[in-house]
Amino acid sequence: MKPVRFGLIGYGAWGSHHARAIAQTAGAELVAVAAQSAATCEAARTAHPGAQVYDDYRALLARTDVDVVDVVLPSHLHSEVSRAVLDAGKHLLLEKPMALELAHCDALIGLARAKGKRLAIGHELRLSSLWGKVKEMVAAGAVGEPLYVLVELWRRPYRQGSGGWRYDLGRVGSWILEEPIHFFDLARWYLASAGDPKTVYARANSRQPDHPELHDNFSAMMTFAGGAYAVISQTLAAFEHHQTAKLTGTRGALWARWSGALDRDFHPTFGLKYWDGNQVADIPLDKVTGEVYELEDEIAMMVRAVRDGGAVAADGADGRWSVALCLAAQRSVETGRVVDLAEFLRAP
Repeated sequence: MKPVRFGLIGYGAWGSHHARAIAQTAGAELVAVAAQSAATCEAARTAHPGAQVYDDYRALLARTDVDVVDVVLPSHLHSEVSRAVLDAGKHLLLEKPMALELAHCDALIGLARAKGKRLAIGHELRLSSLWGKVKEMVAAGAVGEPLYVLVELWRRPYRQGSGGWRYDLGRVGSWILEEPIHFFDLARWYLASAGDPKTVYARANSRQPDHPELHDNFSAMMTFAGGAYAVISQTLAAFEHHQTAKLTGTRGALWARWSGALDRDFHPTFGLKYWDGNQVADIPLDKVTGEVYELEDEIAMMVRAVRDGGAVAADGADGRWSVALCLAAQRSVETGRVVDLAEFLRAP
């Protein structure tokens, strides 16, 4: 069967993992890479000699033998480059955040629809054998009606990123859009039976007196109609990488946990416990979990979506929701008030 041919735009620390995942996924072929610097171009050529490497992404988009473009760039470039991908008639796999503004999210959704192309957003935790198992059990009624979710991360400080973009609000948007966006997505996914979120209240602070805008500690509460709510909390002022999701419902509870030396650890420790109201049991997982492994599943998902019309784990609407929740949380941090989500969710 003819492989789904991928082009990759961005070959930094995470982009190189995308390239690896594409290259080793059955049914996928990495045919082209666009990288920014001479060093990253050379690294891509060395690691993937079968792919053509460009220093201008527009040259990659001009190729007629690229089916899907995977965009792994600093956040402020997502909108511009993704529009160019869809205009070129390619399917799009776009790293989170979808964009830094809701208007840009809406433009991408509309353009993908107009061009008849698949648009997938990189909320790869939905594909995890761990975090996805929580969703599977909730959907099967294991905890009854879900009422409360806590998603918490304890980790080392962020890497600077190419050119220090991750520490520049003009390019990163906010740190809420950087990693808590994953946790807003998970919480909304887990509490889907409660309907759409209604409000967000958030607090944050910084351990850096000269950079109070860089929130090393962040917590938010997201409420739903009927009383269900979620708490998202993160610190970047710690060590290693430890993530937890705890969920309770009317008849039981789930506790998922993952730990590694860093977020891209190939040998993490992890587990899932389930309480049915009487007994606690360890739930077996079918494979190792972690971002580097979910990325492989994400590429396989994109192959199925393009070749067979299969569903994507997170589409443009999901990506827009996640951006809206982060922007609402940022406004709450700035104003100290509960933010009604209605104004962020109106599509044009």
